[in-house]
Amino acid sequence: MDLASLQNLEAACERLYLAQSGPERAQLESMLGVFGQSTEYVPYLKQILDTSSSPYAQHMVATSLLKIATEHSLSPAIRTEMKAYFLTYLDSKGEALQHFVAVQLVQLLCRTVKLGWYDNESQRTIVDDCKLLLDKNSPAHYLMGLRILNNLVVEMNTPTPGRTLTQHRKVAVNFRDTALLKVWQLSLSAISDMAAKGAVDKLKEQGLQLCSLCLSYDFVGTCLDDSSEELCTIQVPSSWRPTIEDPKTTQLLLDYYSSTAPPLSSTALECLVRLASVRRSLFASDTERSRFLNRLVAGTRDILRTKRGLVEHDNYHEFCRLLGRLKTNYQLSELVAVEGYTEWIQLVADLTIHSLTFWQWASSSVYYLLGLWSRLVSSMPYLKGDSPSLLETNVPAITQAYITTRLESVAMVMQNCLLEDMLDNEEQLTEQLDALPYLVRFQYDKSAAFITQLVDPLVTAFKQAALVAMPGPQLVVLEGQLTWLVYIIGSIIKGRLSSSSAESQ
Repeated sequence: MDLASLQNLEAACERLYLAQSGPERAQLESMLGVFGQSTEYVPYLKQILDTSSSPYAQHMVATSLLKIATEHSLSPAIRTEMKAYFLTYLDSKGEALQHFVAVQLVQLLCRTVKLGWYDNESQRTIVDDCKLLLDKNSPAHYLMGLRILNNLVVEMNTPTPGRTLTQHRKVAVNFRDTALLKVWQLSLSAISDMAAKGAVDKLKEQGLQLCSLCLSYDFVGTCLDDSSEELCTIQVPSSWRPTIEDPKTTQLLLDYYSSTAPPLSSTALECLVRLASVRRSLFASDTERSRFLNRLVAGTRDILRTKRGLVEHDNYHEFCRLLGRLKTNYQLSELVAVEGYTEWIQLVADLTIHSLTFWQWASSSVYYLLGLWSRLVSSMPYLKGDSPSLLETNVPAITQAYITTRLESVAMVMQNCLLEDMLDNEEQLTEQLDALPYLVRFQYDKSAAFITQLVDPLVTAFKQAALVAMPGPQLVVLEGQLTWLVYIIGSIIKGRLSSSSAESQ
């Protein structure tokens, strides 16, 4: 390609990315789109990448090559050559590339590696190739190495367009068995190195994100939705055991949480949520599992004591998720046996009441805390031994706090039109009310007396309102509070209809 042709192409690419009008963009897309339609354009695209310094032309090349690599069948030799070429290009020119170009080229490299995973051994050395970049003692190369590893894990964990799920799982499982642990260990080393050297946030973010992606990997091909809190056991392979059982792993993430701000600190907590969810059978013995739980409880207890970072909403939310996961994955008998349980459970109760009181700030996090308490209560019949659970004092206090703060919210919403009425958020309301029957039924006599004490005067006042002209605002508050109590009482009754156990209550 001569200089004039290259300059014309660069100008067309720039016009495409800066085009204001739809027709102009469509015309340029049609003109430049031909490059992604056939494998015969690969040599030309490579030539443009070698000679052009225009970020728009570079991006067009990367996009076209990604389309070709995904939609066309390339020979193993070409894919092997492409992998080596993109890796060398990113190594030598990565620092000078615009961010949007680097992102596209990294995805292209990772897609090439995934599609050529079984071509030959050189494709499967990608993790070692990235380690060489990390070892170069250059921040730019370190960042590039982490970016490639991040994208590689995402690529391996995501079905590729035009490939069957069977083809995807074959590569994903092999990557899991041969490379993913090494990637996760590299992420932990990177986090540790960067903490020691005081690296820039961009590097720390890539390291933590890589750790989170490795722990979020679809290990068994279930494609579980992360929002489903019930199905949350992480099936990491047994080869991960030494790293997970190593106290330094948990401590590294706890230290990172303490020394950073969101999004770094909340990502560190997200990693801890994942670690708290690893399968029970991973641990070498019950003793090791107990030590692991002790470390998590001690870490969360220290955060609860100091309140460090909990004024940040993202941290608060992830921390509540972490507390919820501790009961999802461990028995009450295991928690009660933990050193410092008494202080920990009291601090969790205080946090729960605080969250209920400041509902307008913590409303999305309350679900995890109420879920934690409902699961603790459900485990009480199976608790053996003399260790006190301390639920007898805390659960009624939490139940009463929930009910009184919901009633108080009615007047607050009326006075401040910017506050969201919790009664209007049906999904959140249902989630919270699902946990309530377990808490109320724990000490039913106390809870029933408390609710009756609230309902009776409100019903009397409502009857009187029909006889006298009650001011509009007062009537609205009264109706809102009665609405809450109808919801609460309804959920308590409905919550046990599905149970087969006969009750005197």
